[in-house]
This record gives sequence, C-alpha cells and structure tokens, in this order.
Amino acid sequence: MHRLASACLTLLAFGGSALAQGVTTHPFDGSFEDATFAVESAIVDKGLVIDYRSHVGAMLNRTGADVGSAVTIYDNADVFLFCSAVLSRKVMEADPLNMAHCPYGIFVTDREGQVSIGYRHLPEGAMQEVQALLDTIAREASRE
Repeated sequence: MHRLASACLTLLAFGGSALAQGVTTHPFDGSFEDATFAVESAIVDKGLVIDYRSHVGAMLNRTGADVGSAVTIYDNADVFLFCSAVLSRKVMEADPLNMAHCPYGIFVTDREGQVSIGYRHLPEGAMQEVQALLDTIAREASRE
C-alpha cells in the first residue's frame, strides 16, 4: 500500500495539466467537496465498491513542517481506490502481473481554487479496458 501511496503522490504532483506525465485530468466547475461527491457517486453508480479514500492533501499539509517544507501543494487532494471484480479477473487472466495496477484510482485535487478530477494512464493491452472505465468515471464526475 505504501508504494501505491507513493505512486499516487507522484501522479498528483503532476496533475495540473490536462495530459501530462502519464496522467489525464479534467477540470471540475465547483467545490472540492462537490467533486469528491461526484467521483464517489460515479464509482458507486457503476456498481463498484470504494476500498479506500486516501486523504493525500491532508497528509501533505499535516507533515510539511516535519519534513522541512512550508510549501502548500494542494488545498485538498484525495484518491479513491477501488476494483472491479469483472475487469480485474479479465485483465489478470490476460496477464497475472496486471495485479500491480489494482486497485484502480481516481483522484480529486484542489489547487488555489482550481479543482480537477483525474487518473493515471495504464499500460497498453488488456489494461486499456480499465483505463476506459477510469476515463468514463472521471468524465461523468467532471460533467464532461
């Protein structure tokens, strides 16, 4: 889980543009709270269960001084982690090492009032079906 959190932090740090560093983001016209509600709803509406909601922004803000930094990276940032039994089985039957990409994540960030919803890119092949699901969820939540 620690490696996943580190990967999420790296991805969130580069999530400011629409397509950068293997990450796609969509702007959200509304508050961080409304965006997180929209993401949660979009995931649940697909019949999926959220395994964990990581409060990355709160952790960064809480620990900044402890690591010698006064920089506020995000006003808020959360990552929603979830799996799909159907897709996970399909992609892992294609290649058992696709387990490395599970659980799947959608993140919401707020930087100086600019709220975004995004996800990291997954490898070519079977994982593109999961990436399509992530894109659908992010677009539905961002109202695109």
